[in-house]
Amino acid sequence: MSNQLSDRINSVTPSATLEMAAKARELRAQGKDIIGLSLGEPDFNTPDYIKEAAIQAIKDDYNAYTPVDGYVDLKKAIITKFKRDNNLSYEPAQIVVSTGAKQSLYNVAQVILNPGDEVILPCPYWVSYSDIVKLADGVPVEVPTKLEDDFKMTPQQLEAAITPKTRMLWYSSPCNPSGSIYSKEELRALADVLKNHPQIIVVSDEIYEHINYGVTKHASMAEFEDMFDRTVTVNGVAKAFAMTGWRIGYIGAPAYIARATNKLQGQVTSGANCIAQRAVITALEESPDRIKYMVDEFKERRKLILGLLNEIEGFKCNEPEGAFYVYPDVTAYFGKTLNGTKINNASDFSMYILEAANVATVTGDAFGNGNCIRISYAASVKEIKEAISRIKEALK
Repeated sequence: MSNQLSDRINSVTPSATLEMAAKARELRAQGKDIIGLSLGEPDFNTPDYIKEAAIQAIKDDYNAYTPVDGYVDLKKAIITKFKRDNNLSYEPAQIVVSTGAKQSLYNVAQVILNPGDEVILPCPYWVSYSDIVKLADGVPVEVPTKLEDDFKMTPQQLEAAITPKTRMLWYSSPCNPSGSIYSKEELRALADVLKNHPQIIVVSDEIYEHINYGVTKHASMAEFEDMFDRTVTVNGVAKAFAMTGWRIGYIGAPAYIARATNKLQGQVTSGANCIAQRAVITALEESPDRIKYMVDEFKERRKLILGLLNEIEGFKCNEPEGAFYVYPDVTAYFGKTLNGTKINNASDFSMYILEAANVATVTGDAFGNGNCIRISYAASVKEIKEAISRIKEALK
């Protein structure tokens, strides 16, 4: 019997970030000294006060199935967080807790999109958006942006991308991979375009909300009264709280969308992990100031890595305002041959850096922008210095 898989899974592109991480692990297993700057994962440990809450939950015998949409007291903590940090007022029926923000996004796509529905994705976008849309039989519509505009879509570009088939707009702010942040004024300008297209639902991915370096204040599309009932706000604890492996994400959404995602999740994964949920209650109830030490450290690393990259001829960088990535334009190397390797595109460049410098990055092709590569600075100062030194040497 032949190994026949569905057209659905055959249409999915493997996650480039996970693929590069796997390649890096494979090379390490072969004895190579690989510096990994590919994964979007803080290099800090989960704060002790959060770990202690998880330990207490184990001692309190939390071990049973959880409500599909999350513990009631966790949902209350999320509601409090939304009001405190974003000035958004949700009811419990509008909150759904999932096994990571990725599942939150997947759920929303599955319950909103019909075959052929279009989803506008400002480029660059997080690596999984496009395939999540395709898995829901939707059609990704990529809108290119410019480094000179800090990789942010303009209202004119949004208007031009809208067709009768447009059903959703997805974006992240702060953005993975560019670190760009949409200001409240910029979001309002996009909302003014959307006023004329009431069929469009917005997904605002705010997972990097707290990793903000103070240039542009965080803003949410749902803050606008005319957009609140058309916006799904996605968030979680993976990035700012150094809890990537705890796998808790959540949405604040119109009640009908929340009910639908709850219905779907009940037939797929059911409720998220009980111990992780108890820990997240503590994470969200405490002041965000308790994680500021991580943000301060990322800010210092951002300054370091930008300074080092700007010394490399051919790298063109803007200054990210949030998250923990730089997204340099490397088109100066396209068409060149480096130590016998022809560089035709960002994928070639990223692979060359891995093989010649033993540094793992991610091709910009995975994010809908083939001119750049993504470099994470969620690494130690020593690793950052060594990695950029190796890259510089490999490009001579």
